[in-house]
Amino acid sequence: MNTFVRWLGYLFVIFIAAPLLVVVPMSFSTSSSLEFPPPGLSLQYYEKFFSDPAWLRPAWNSILIASATTILTMILVIPATFALVRHRFWGKGIANLMMMMPLAVPHIVMAVGYYSYFGELRLVHTHLGVILAHTCLSVPITFLVLSANLKGFDRTLEQAARSLGASPRRVFLHITLPILRPGLMISALFAFIQSFDETVVAIFISGRGAETLPRKMFDSIRQEADPVIAVVSTLLFVAVILGLLAPQIVKAVQSALGRSARNASE
Repeated sequence: MNTFVRWLGYLFVIFIAAPLLVVVPMSFSTSSSLEFPPPGLSLQYYEKFFSDPAWLRPAWNSILIASATTILTMILVIPATFALVRHRFWGKGIANLMMMMPLAVPHIVMAVGYYSYFGELRLVHTHLGVILAHTCLSVPITFLVLSANLKGFDRTLEQAARSLGASPRRVFLHITLPILRPGLMISALFAFIQSFDETVVAIFISGRGAETLPRKMFDSIRQEADPVIAVVSTLLFVAVILGLLAPQIVKAVQSALGRSARNASE
C-alpha cells in the first residue's frame, strides 16, 4: 500500500510539474511564437523582457500594488482578527461572514461590481483602485491564516506577563507579537501572492496606467502569443524556488558562520 501511495504521489508531482518542462525551454526559444520543442536556443526574449518598458512597467506595477495591498491588508486584518477571535459582540457572526464573502463570490462578479462602483469614485485605471480591490480579495485568506494561529495561542503567557506588571503594550510587543510572527509573515505572504497573481479584477479596472503583469500576460497571449510570456513564467518559477530555499540557505550560512567562529575561538 505504501508503495502504491508513493508512486501515486510521484504521478501527481509529474502531472503538476509537466507544464514547467514545456514553459522553461520555450523561454529560451528562437521562435517568434510559443513553440515546443524550441527550434533553437537564445536569450533574446530575456533581453527583450529586461529592456522593454511595455513589460517592465507592468512588473513594477505588480510589485508596487502587491506590496501596498499587503500592508493595507495586514493593517485591517490584524485588529479585525483579534476582535473576532477574542471578543464577543453583537453582529459577530455577520462580521465573520462579511470577512469571508470574497471567497464565496466569483471574481468576475466582484470585478463587475468594482468596475461600476470605482467608476463612480473615479478610481478605475488607477493604482489606488487596484490596491483597494486586491485588498478586499486578500482579506479572507489572510484572516483565515491569522485566526488559526491566534486560536492556538496560549493566553496564559500574556496573563503571566500582566501579573508581573507588564503593560498591555509591552505584552503585545514582547509576548504576543513574537509568538505570532510566523503566522503574520505567512499571512502577509498570502496577501502578496493573492494580489500579485490576480488577473480578473485587474483586467477590468487596472487600465494602461496601472497595468499589472498578469493582465499584460493575458493581453499578450490573447493578441500575439509573445514568447516573453514564457520568460515571465520562468522568472516567477525561479523566484518561488528561491523563496522556498531561502530559509535553508540562511540556516546553512548561519551554521557555517557559527562553526567558523567556534574554530577561531579555539
